[in-house]
Amino acid sequence: MKGFLTIFLLICSNLFMTFAWYGHLKFAEMKGLNKLGLVSVILISWGIALLEYCFQVPANRIGYEGNGGIFNLWQLKVIQEVISITVFTFFVIVVFKTENFRLNHLIGFGLMILAV
Repeated sequence: MKGFLTIFLLICSNLFMTFAWYGHLKFAEMKGLNKLGLVSVILISWGIALLEYCFQVPANRIGYEGNGGIFNLWQLKVIQEVISITVFTFFVIVVFKTENFRLNHLIGFGLMILAV
């Protein structure tokens, strides 16, 4: 159960973080948000990132074997990277419809995971 909860919380965390990091790039297309300055965009992104930490910190605390979880730190990091790449891929395909997913992206992601 702790493993599933950890993974679920990491998925939620990565959804918020991906939106905080890249979602603001779509603000230029949104009425009311297209005129925001850099400081405003940073503050909005920080607010979204705060939500990310509300999921990420409990995920790592619940999942870490030192706290009674089932994952060591290496496993938590690899799980987080796989989730991050997966969430990012779906985000780009759904939100940024002009970006294409290619074989070289898949190979690059695989190499990054192997490096971790």
